[in-house]
Amino acid sequence: MDRFQAFSDGIFAILITILVLEFSIPDYQSGHLVEALINQWPLLLSYSFSYFYVGTLWLFHHDYFGMLDHIDRNVNLLNLLMLFSITLLDYPMSLVAHTLSTNNQPDLQTALIVYDIVALLISATFWIMYVYIHHHQELKNHRLSNTFYEKIKADPMRSIIIYFIAIGATFFSSLAGAILLGTGIIFHFFAYLRMSSLMKNEF
Repeated sequence: MDRFQAFSDGIFAILITILVLEFSIPDYQSGHLVEALINQWPLLLSYSFSYFYVGTLWLFHHDYFGMLDHIDRNVNLLNLLMLFSITLLDYPMSLVAHTLSTNNQPDLQTALIVYDIVALLISATFWIMYVYIHHHQELKNHRLSNTFYEKIKADPMRSIIIYFIAIGATFFSSLAGAILLGTGIIFHFFAYLRMSSLMKNEF
């Protein structure tokens, strides 16, 4: 279990490092650095949301798997799939930042949809993992009741629905799509807080 957590934590740390590497000193004329920095707001906004998203996913991953007594080969394989989907986040983050700076609506819609698809894939891998763990009681911590797992098992599917709606909305409005994408990311955080609260009540 320690090796499992250490490997996963390392992947999350590398991903966050890669996200921040998108920042670079902008091209600017002497005396106009402030303006050049302000023009980097799309990158800062996209990075902030992505960092918050990755941080929330790490909290979920750390606490959820910390509640297991054992892992098996299938959990390791599913974890690799989950981590693969999470490491894809840097690409849509860069796309959204770039298209926001160019203000081309068709390109921005495409970038947002790509982000939605990656987020949907991440939620799907969490859902698959939840289902697998739910059907393998021997892996669970004996101190946690089945009620606890019943209350949280639908959360990944709820986020999948949000991202599906966001994809559909983006075809009609980039703003609506962006708001729904942000809603999905924020939903993960509140779902984590609920899971953490339920876990505290169990111990």
